Amino acid sequence: MGSGRWDELVTLLRAERAPFAERLADLRDELVALESWLEPPDTLRSCHRDLWADNLLATATSGVCVVDWENSGPADPSHELAMVLFEFARSDVGRARALLEAYRSAGGPARVTRRGHFTMLIAQLGHITEVAASDWLTPNPRSPGRADSAAWISEVFDEPHTRAVLDRLLEA
Repeated sequence: MGSGRWDELVTLLRAERAPFAERLADLRDELVALESWLEPPDTLRSCHRDLWADNLLATATSGVCVVDWENSGPADPSHELAMVLFEFARSDVGRARALLEAYRSAGGPARVTRRGHFTMLIAQLGHITEVAASDWLTPNPRSPGRADSAAWISEVFDEPHTRAVLDRLLEA
């Protein structure tokens, strides 16, 4: 995205009096700083690449079924694991440790050892934020009403993926 695109979005949203324009303006520097963490993958393996909670379903036998594989493909498993850590632990370091221990015990190949491992999370949430803001400016079939876009972008504002939050997860 870069600082220029975030600045452009904030300017356009303020001009249109978007109810979340100031929240995006407040988060802008953080989003730009997070982009400096992005790195190419070290190891490519088949990954889900969209492993958010709404793509996991409980089974009748207390297991988990992973659905919505349309975005699956080559990715760095450490990048995907870091995204899962954020989704399921956020700011709960104890929960992050438990998740990592269960993952390692099950033979998971990934490790989250540096900021760049949050690349998938930063890229996806940055993209979601940009698309939701753009959809608010120009409603379309994906987001036909501004309320849809405002609700979508509020997910990022309500629990932002900041450097401080991600650093705490990294310490786990």
